[in-house]
Amino acid sequence: MTIGESHLPLRDKVVAELRRRIIECDYPPGHRLTEDRLADDFGVSRNPVREAIRVLEREGFLVGLPRRGAVVASISRQDIENVFEVRLALEVLAAQLAAKNIDATGAATLRQLVTDAAGAATATELAALNSAFHGEICRLSGNALLMNIMDSLHDRLQWIYRQTAVHRAPMSLTEHTALVDAITVGDAEAAGRAAHAHVGAAQETALRHSVHSVAAANPESPGNPTVRLTAPDA
Repeated sequence: MTIGESHLPLRDKVVAELRRRIIECDYPPGHRLTEDRLADDFGVSRNPVREAIRVLEREGFLVGLPRRGAVVASISRQDIENVFEVRLALEVLAAQLAAKNIDATGAATLRQLVTDAAGAATATELAALNSAFHGEICRLSGNALLMNIMDSLHDRLQWIYRQTAVHRAPMSLTEHTALVDAITVGDAEAAGRAAHAHVGAAQETALRHSVHSVAAANPESPGNPTVRLTAPDA
């Protein structure tokens, strides 16, 4: 079934699918998108595509270029530093609270997610399990506001993760195991340290990857624009 055959709001459906393809690197940074091609790909008219492009430009996933249409944005070092600065504070807090609230069911869920991730066959599966793992820690924190803020970062974190997952997977599993160990014994201080180490290592990999990406392409090229991940008026 094409997007056009869905009974859900069409613009929202196109926005979600286009965002997903960008996050999963089906449309990599620097990739040029045209309304006609996207309309054909999604089985819809140009109007919802045009509206979706505007939404994703505001979100920072796309950048509009005069007479060239839209181009998938690149992620700058500053974007990564900003996102991880916020993530570090939130995930350390979530881990500490989870350690204080942990029960047998939550512990079993976390360990099963780590086991499942170790056997993940695709990057898409691994990304989903990674999100589920961190989402479960936020749930165990018992802090609804923290969960809502982390949800607002989800798409940006996934976009970064999908571009660095191949470099991070083995280390990430080891760090997840250490984090679960600390949470399940109820050691809030150790859980905070493990979360801090995990997020810090992820940031280092993301920054290193961004350096390599910039070195491989001319950052001034209109085909490889670098824009902020936040909306211009945020």
